[in-house]
Amino acid sequence: MFKVNEKAIHDRLVEHGQKLFNAPKQLNTFTKISEADELLNDLDKHPHAFVLACVMDRQVKAERAWVIPYRFSQQLGDFSMERLNKLSLPEVSDIMSHPEPLHRFVENMSKAFHSAIQRISHQYAGDASQIWQGKPSSAEVVYRFLEFDGVGPKIATMAANILAREFKVPFTDHFSIDISADIHIRRVFGRLGLSSLDASVEQVIYKARALHPEFPGMMDLPCWEIGRNWCKHDVPECNACYMEDLCPTASGSTRRA
Repeated sequence: MFKVNEKAIHDRLVEHGQKLFNAPKQLNTFTKISEADELLNDLDKHPHAFVLACVMDRQVKAERAWVIPYRFSQQLGDFSMERLNKLSLPEVSDIMSHPEPLHRFVENMSKAFHSAIQRISHQYAGDASQIWQGKPSSAEVVYRFLEFDGVGPKIATMAANILAREFKVPFTDHFSIDISADIHIRRVFGRLGLSSLDASVEQVIYKARALHPEFPGMMDLPCWEIGRNWCKHDVPECNACYMEDLCPTASGSTRRA
């Protein structure tokens, strides 16, 4: 019987996660549109683009959500906070709706978008980068994202993880950056034997905390990449995965589900 070696699995995932975390800063690809990615990467002049994209990232494919700030900039001809702050909720809803819906839930996301603009304007003096300036604790950054209407722990911790890993924003610690337990990560945790195959989001989050308490989210991107590229729902490509020798599913001892 194949015995799950949690330590070896943890060590390999964290090793790969650290390579990704320590990689040189480069332009992050959030969408398939170069102009949209440039806007989202511009934390100096347009940090609110990144924040607003995070707020939009729910119940649609990530690429569709992350391109929304760029679509607004196209229609407005300007994406400054001064211009955005002048938008009424009906105007936001109109842009979100025409010429085609930018999100699956136009009404709710229009409210969230407008509310986020108001929060950035009033609480952060129009400068969204104040959310992460001054080397704050990871808990503080996650909490500040949670204050935005509709943002839950998954999006808040994802945002903090991207800031730390991709944008190299310094935090005093990474304790509160959890793994974002989406469908890919839950599947990978189950197939690796780190959790049950039907584990809840909360179970996966707490398992990651138990495995790597100093930075649970360090395993986020490695597991997501495995789930997206090889550990697919219907036909896992185990031979291509660097976790094959440690994976009970690849050995055939666990049901592939």
